[in-house]
Amino acid sequence: MHAVILSAGRGSRLLPLTENLPKCLLPIGLTTVLGMQLDTLFQGGIKKVSVVTGFNADMVKAEIDARPSGPKVKIIYNPFYQVADNLASCWMARKAMKSDFLIINGDTLFSPKLLETILSAPPAPITVTIDKKDQYDGDDMKVTLDGSRLLAIGKTLTAQETNGESIGMLRFMGEGRKTFRDEIKSLMQNNKGTKSWYLSAIHGLAQSGVEIETTNIQGSTWAELDTPEDYEICRDLFGSSESARKRFSIL
Repeated sequence: MHAVILSAGRGSRLLPLTENLPKCLLPIGLTTVLGMQLDTLFQGGIKKVSVVTGFNADMVKAEIDARPSGPKVKIIYNPFYQVADNLASCWMARKAMKSDFLIINGDTLFSPKLLETILSAPPAPITVTIDKKDQYDGDDMKVTLDGSRLLAIGKTLTAQETNGESIGMLRFMGEGRKTFRDEIKSLMQNNKGTKSWYLSAIHGLAQSGVEIETTNIQGSTWAELDTPEDYEICRDLFGSSESARKRFSIL
C-alpha cells in the first residue's frame, strides 16, 4: 500500500497566509501540514508516497528534500493546477496507481488511529472514508448510503439524501485501481474534465452501479484546512503544543 497526496493547490481562501506559501506548507506544531501527513503515514507503515505539487512546487520539493526520515517520496508536478481541479492531479498521478493505494487530500489532517481504521477496513475495490455528524453545510462533501455502500457523493446533496461526509481519504485495491483510472480517463476526455473533482469520478461510478464501500471513522481525530478558522482548529488539534505534536509523529 502506498499513498498519493494531492497538494497542487494554493489555498486561496487562506489568503494572505498563502500569498506565497502553498497550503500544504502552513506550519502545524513543529512541522507543516504535509510534514504531519508524511509522519503519520510513515508511522502507520506507509513507506512510499507520491505528492502531486503545483503552486510554488519548488518550495514543496525543498520541504521534502530536507526531511531527515520518513517515507520515500516521489514528486509529481501538475502544470495545470491554476486552470484545473483535482481530477487533473489524479490524472497526472495515474501511473502511481497501479498497486494498492490511498488518495489523500493535501488539506486533510488525520490521526494514526484514523489511518489504522482505513487500512484495516474489510477488503473492497474502492473504499471511501466518511464521518457522520448532526448537521452538514454547503462546503461538506456529503454522501448518500445504503448501509455501508455509497450511492452518491457531492456538495449539493440535500439534507434528506445525506448520511455522512467524505473526509478526503480513499483506498483502492485490486480491480478498483483500474476502475478508477479508467473513469479518470473518461472524464478527462470530455470538456468538463479539467473543472471536475476526482470525487466526481467516484460519484459517476456509484451511479452506474459500481459497488463502492465506505468506512466510518466517527470519533477519530481529523480536520480539513480550507479557511483561517479551519487553520486554528488544525493547530489546536494537531500542533498547539509539543505534547500534541508528539502524539501524531514519529519523534
